[in-house]
Amino acid sequence: MLPILLAVLLQTPAPAPAPAPAPVVRPARPPRPARVHYDRDDDDVGKANFDTTITVTRGARLDLNNFGGDITVGTWDKNTVHIKADNSERERVDVDVDAQVVTVRTSSRYGAPHLVSFDITVPAWMALDLEGTYTDITVNGSQGDITATTVQGDVDVTGGSGRLSLNSTSGAVKLTKAQGRIEVVTVNDGITVTDSKGDISAETTNGDVELTGIDADNVQATTINGDVTYDGTIKDGGHYSFSTNNGDVGVSVPQGANVAVTASTFNGDFDACFPVNITSSHRHRFSFTIGTGSAKLEMESFGGDLKLCRPGEVAKHRNEHEHEHDHDRNQNGDDDND
Repeated sequence: MLPILLAVLLQTPAPAPAPAPAPVVRPARPPRPARVHYDRDDDDVGKANFDTTITVTRGARLDLNNFGGDITVGTWDKNTVHIKADNSERERVDVDVDAQVVTVRTSSRYGAPHLVSFDITVPAWMALDLEGTYTDITVNGSQGDITATTVQGDVDVTGGSGRLSLNSTSGAVKLTKAQGRIEVVTVNDGITVTDSKGDISAETTNGDVELTGIDADNVQATTINGDVTYDGTIKDGGHYSFSTNNGDVGVSVPQGANVAVTASTFNGDFDACFPVNITSSHRHRFSFTIGTGSAKLEMESFGGDLKLCRPGEVAKHRNEHEHEHDHDRNQNGDDDND
């Protein structure tokens, strides 16, 4: 029996070997973003600390956060970003670049960075996101979105298109030749917007708001301690609101405008450079209509005067008022010295 079993086993074919497992194909890692890193050496004192040029694709934006020092941004027609920084000792500038963002940061080996001033040139189309603490921000010639925020410093922007948001806590904010949706905010200084087009929101606490050469459908400007001046369009269907607590409000109304006006003042007077017919009056609030009244205009001051004039006349009357105020103050000073 055993020989027969062995014969059968010898005639049985061996099982086929199992197929080798398929190789595991791992997805390729995405390329790491290009990184430029600068670490200041003590031997670099007095030299230009950082200078690099980066190629960017359309649609990228610049994101810069600086603790202290000026940020100055200019534009050109190249698709490159040129960054120059002037460091104080032991400061470092880091630049990270990917397809969408050029990120610039400052740091220090010992606590918060000291002053680092930037001089940057970007493509005119490039969006800007600029932020600082003890920082003056200046932008010239941009044709893209701009966000500029500082705590202790001024913001001065020429150009910009799209969304524009300018903000300072203790500093003046100026914007000229911009177009888009405009938001301007400061606390302890004034706001000036000139030769700009688009909806505007301007707000400060201690300072004047001056809006001149404006082409807008909707404007809102407010301050607590300061004057508000508007010289621009009044468009059919538009909404224009200007208010202050301790100051005057002056608004220009172009010839042929159609606007319903509501004016309120508690300790001030109302005056117009052209005839108006007041149709409703209640205590310190009154209203009237010019033309069809398609647009809405609201003027309000608790302790100041309200004035309507034609374009170009508001600033003239304001300057005359300030001159009279300075003269009275000087006269009072002379009387106190007598």
